[in-house]
Amino acid sequence: MELESILKFVENRTILVTGATGFLAKIFVEKILRVQPNVKKLYLLLRAPDTKSAAQRFQNEVIGKDLFRLVKEKWGSNLNSFVSEKLTVVPGDISQGDLGLKDFTLREEMWNQIDCIVNLAATTNFDERYDVALGINTMGAKHVLSFAKQCPKLKVLVHVSTAYVCGEKGGLILESPYHMGDTLNGATGLDIDGEMRLVDEKLKQLRAFDSSDAAITMAMKDFGHIRAKTYGWPNTYVFTKAMGEMLIGHLKDNVNVVVVRPTIVTSTYKEPFPGWVEGVRTIDSLAVGYGKGKLPCFLGDLKAVVDAIPADLVVNAIIVAMAAHGKQYYNYNNIDVVKNGENNKISIYQVGSSVRNPLRYGDLQDYGFRYFTKKPWIDKDGKPVKVGKVTVLSSMASFRRYMAFRYLLFLKGLELVNTAFCQYFQGLYVDLNRKINFVMRLVDLYRPYLFFKGVFDDMNTEKLRMAMRESGMETEMFYFDPKCIEWEDYFLNVHIPGVVKYVFK
Repeated sequence: MELESILKFVENRTILVTGATGFLAKIFVEKILRVQPNVKKLYLLLRAPDTKSAAQRFQNEVIGKDLFRLVKEKWGSNLNSFVSEKLTVVPGDISQGDLGLKDFTLREEMWNQIDCIVNLAATTNFDERYDVALGINTMGAKHVLSFAKQCPKLKVLVHVSTAYVCGEKGGLILESPYHMGDTLNGATGLDIDGEMRLVDEKLKQLRAFDSSDAAITMAMKDFGHIRAKTYGWPNTYVFTKAMGEMLIGHLKDNVNVVVVRPTIVTSTYKEPFPGWVEGVRTIDSLAVGYGKGKLPCFLGDLKAVVDAIPADLVVNAIIVAMAAHGKQYYNYNNIDVVKNGENNKISIYQVGSSVRNPLRYGDLQDYGFRYFTKKPWIDKDGKPVKVGKVTVLSSMASFRRYMAFRYLLFLKGLELVNTAFCQYFQGLYVDLNRKINFVMRLVDLYRPYLFFKGVFDDMNTEKLRMAMRESGMETEMFYFDPKCIEWEDYFLNVHIPGVVKYVFK
């Protein structure tokens, strides 16, 4: 693969970014604005009922964030005019046809101008309602592809998925595509249209029984887990993302498609500044719980590899892949590709660290202990929270025994309480049961990743890095080699401080 200047490719391009309020999408937009202000336009699609609501979300959830600090400093009083010239906020919804765009004039304008599409819209909630996840992660991918087919100038569609579409596979996980009907457990009969019909039928049944909104939500969450496990995926999120990939591969026709599969995305490594993060990412829930003294035990294999990758490296990989495949002619894996990307092959890039720079859960435990021992979290009463070594449970059986032991201790305590307080402690008993059920649900959701035995091959991604090194083009600006990360320094001086600053409440 030959690479030319990435900055030159982006110059004067029009790019549609879906899921514009998301973590990676914001970092993508900030990077483009900062390094290539001569981009022609960025259309930012975000979920909103109308233009006014979309503009408010953009101000509050995108440009108003600390992430855009350097862009604001650069443009100063001219920021508003620069933003209005380069960014067009579009209210829409990828779970609907035509991306939910109601303004036909705007829709035609976008079709005629767009050069590249970066689909970052997704729900990443492991415990999402099945109808919601199916609408966004699966049918959303189909709708973005359909929209791309209406863009005569389109050079490339970059679809951002997740490396964990592999389910619970072990060993070396290749950058291989999913085909319609593929399953992870050998089961047959996976039909995406059929899944949509099942969802409709389930919702009709629930409404026929006058189920409450809360009951419908819980039922649809449970239904998603059942459907995912039927075909070998551990949760609704990765199941619906895998089906999204299937649809894109099946329906792409002559659209030039790139699929980027990040692993566990963490705070920024370097740009626009170190440590920016938003929301509780997967492994950050451990840091938050531990730092606040609310993580008495850890369930998992401390020797297992946890594949973490900083967000700015992921965004750089997306931009480089977009530029590499956005050229009119390219050659992929020594297979000649004809003009305008008319090929039947999807280019897949797994972006992670497990092969080239592995990190282990035991390392995370050590970094957390060292950081919060030296810099303890100050609680709401102004007192430092003391942390210690947590109890490590290496199997689900040991976890269940641990929970049962804690439960029995609580019940034993109830026996010693004066009967005058029985009603009060009955409330505690009910609350404890609720919390235990909640914890067990979370453990069931995250268990596959706490004992994950796979590592992610990134040979295609390495080819991109090699092409950059050979061309000498902007390698420092668009770095995405995980070997550059020294994990101890990153977690102690960048990531955990970033989580404390932006996530702790």
